Amino acid sequence: MAIGRNKTQELYSDFPMTMDVNPVSGDIARITNETAVKQSIRNLLLTDRGERLFRPNLGSDIRAMLFENITPDVLVLIQEKVKDTIEIYEPRCNLISVDATSDIDGNSVNIRIFFNVINITQPIEFNVTLSKVR
Repeated sequence: MAIGRNKTQELYSDFPMTMDVNPVSGDIARITNETAVKQSIRNLLLTDRGERLFRPNLGSDIRAMLFENITPDVLVLIQEKVKDTIEIYEPRCNLISVDATSDIDGNSVNIRIFFNVINITQPIEFNVTLSKVR
């Protein structure tokens, strides 16, 4: 009888944003499962609509909201935009909840996203901080 190793199943894979090279094979490294989904969600949230060629509706448009006065109503609107963007453009995850809080001293908005990857039951917490750069 062979002894098996515990290996997580790779359901989803993607290339990292840094385009790192695998030192063993010399190929572009890969990220898998929850790391790939997290990177995709971050990219969607940081992309404004109209920014991608041939995909004018892709993105969230929440960066423009950072220059508004951050009130509870604006935070709710940010949460709704994040939910809509993830539900429309990221089919690899089941969204559980989104929470947005403001950091007035840091001029930023902290977004906490809870989700699980399709076919993986463990919930994942993902934090994104958006700040004004101008």
